Amino acid sequence: MNPKHRFGTGSKRALALCAASLALAAAAGAQQRAIDTEKSAMTVRAYKAGVFSALGHDHEIAAPVASGTVDTAARTVEIRVKAGALKVRDPNVSDKDRAEVQSTMLGADVLDAASHPEIVFRSTTATPGGAGSWTVNGNLTLHGQTRPVTVVVKETGGHYVGTSRLKQTEFGITPVKVAGGAIRVKDEILIEFDIQLAH
Repeated sequence: MNPKHRFGTGSKRALALCAASLALAAAAGAQQRAIDTEKSAMTVRAYKAGVFSALGHDHEIAAPVASGTVDTAARTVEIRVKAGALKVRDPNVSDKDRAEVQSTMLGADVLDAASHPEIVFRSTTATPGGAGSWTVNGNLTLHGQTRPVTVVVKETGGHYVGTSRLKQTEFGITPVKVAGGAIRVKDEILIEFDIQLAH
């Protein structure tokens, strides 16, 4: 057999294998999709406590998703939020009170958004919990500190919805209190989310 012919055949096979490998890699990479930040929503809920808690009020805070990706094959997720973009919505208070809560939340006593401008969640494991649901464990970086958190997620009609609970003190944040603690914010806060992927 002509050596040139043998070399040519081997080269074609090698090229075919390379092409197939690249195609598989591309297909695998295609599983990672960006989060649609316009259609996704996150809400933080902080609740009142204390002897005179009736004089205080619960807080509802919008936390817009700045960016993020979800890998549906690897079951991994990364979400980024700008601390300074968090917005107090508290519907049953005056504009003045809402502005004061907003200032306190972003200030040095709580989020310290100037020093810690980004909040990041990166998943580490995802355990199936039934049809279309998972328990996702990961690391949350908040207030400059990174701690493990657990997120319960359910996929419904292309939406990934769920909740997570965490304690402010675990991230070096002292819950706000007034009147010597007679009115205060509970340490544990609730995070609700509805994540949609970009097409």
